[in-house]
Amino acid sequence: MLAADPGASIASIATEAGVDRRTVYRRFASREDLLAAIHASRLAAIEEAIEDARLREAPVAIALHRYVENIIAVNRTWPVDLARMLADDGVRARRDASVREVDVFLERATEEGLLRSDLPPGWASALLPQLMHLASRQMPGLSPAQATDVVVDTMLRGLGTS
Repeated sequence: MLAADPGASIASIATEAGVDRRTVYRRFASREDLLAAIHASRLAAIEEAIEDARLREAPVAIALHRYVENIIAVNRTWPVDLARMLADDGVRARRDASVREVDVFLERATEEGLLRSDLPPGWASALLPQLMHLASRQMPGLSPAQATDVVVDTMLRGLGTS
């Protein structure tokens, strides 16, 4: 609900969940606490997705495919407003660490020749999240596997060396 309507009230969220709003307030003292819990859950899912992709150990093509499929699933499960999420310094620091991990991976992909080295610095790092967002949100008819194939193909053919 919050993805569709960031201003959704606790009462409407409770109604949609089939519970009394007092039930929600027993768990979350305020709307901000609820949002913080959602943001923390999304961030934990992102961190788990990165860990599962084995960006440092797995062959680059396999790690890229795992990472993209994992993040598409996260984006569809936790479609929250990232700008609001990143307003919290602790959340931003954790998110920045995840971004650095992916940046290191994309540098490895370039060094190993999977991605073109003649593009502006940071281009792959800027493009990949946009492609995943597009596939996650604008193409809901694609399964996570299909969306992943489109994103990875776009990365490798649009940025790839072959």
